[in-house]
Order: sequence, then C-alpha cells, then structure tokens
Amino acid sequence: MGHCKAVSKLAVETAKQLQRKGFDVDVNLVEIGALLHDIGRSKTHSVDHAVVGAEIAKAAGLPENVIRIIKRHVGGGITKSEAKELGWPDDNYQPVTLEEKIVSYADKLVETTDERVPVEETINKFEARGLSASADRVRKIHEEIGNMLGEK
Repeated sequence: MGHCKAVSKLAVETAKQLQRKGFDVDVNLVEIGALLHDIGRSKTHSVDHAVVGAEIAKAAGLPENVIRIIKRHVGGGITKSEAKELGWPDDNYQPVTLEEKIVSYADKLVETTDERVPVEETINKFEARGLSASADRVRKIHEEIGNMLGEK
C-alpha cells in the first residue's frame, strides 16, 4: 500500500531527526509500525481498522510494541470514553511512546493519495467533521514533536 510506504518514509525521517537531536527513538520500530499501521484496512475501512489491525498483528505473533502502534495510531489517539462509544475493548488507544506518537503523527500528514499535507489541513478536516477532540490531539502531537525538533 502506497500510503503505508509514504507514512513510513515520513515517520523514519522524523525519527532520525529526533535521534540526531539526542532523543532515544527506535527507528526500526517506527519503520515497521508505520508500514503495518493500516493492516486492519485489509478487513475494514472504518476507524475500527485500528482494533482489527491490532488483532491481526497479535494473531501473527508480532511484538507488543508493534501492536500498540497499530492500535494507537488513529485520530491522534482515541480516549477511553470514545473507545467505549465505538464498542471497542477496554484498552488504551492513545499514543504514549515516542515511536507511537511519530507514526500517529506521520499518518495524519500523509493523505490516502500518498501526498504529504500540512498539519493544519488535517486539523481543519477533523474540525469540519465535528471531531474537535481529535483535532486537538493532532495539534498537541504536532506541537510536541515540533518542540522536540526545535521548530516553532
């Protein structure tokens, strides 16, 4: 899938930049997680692809850190209350580790057309769909990673 390759390329670039800044980031994990983040789309194209993808990854015996990236990449993260509304299993669906945040963020900057888009475009799309909490989470990850990179 071209989208996953484009997300992986951006995520690896970001991870390497952070490594050069002295941050402890597992670039290989970022690459693998980014390549597999949408594996659940093989069965569904709804937001549930995160949960389905985590199930596929677990059944395949993939490491837990890869499973967490798949599970936590959507919408800048999904809160427990949002997950409950979606009927998802009780779990944490918000990115916690730097690797999880990098993949989630890169996914929001790459359209399904494999083109990179400004973060503001993604935020505006979330807000236009009434998903202001997701927009805020994407904004927060953008600011966090930008600060780590020394960007405004």
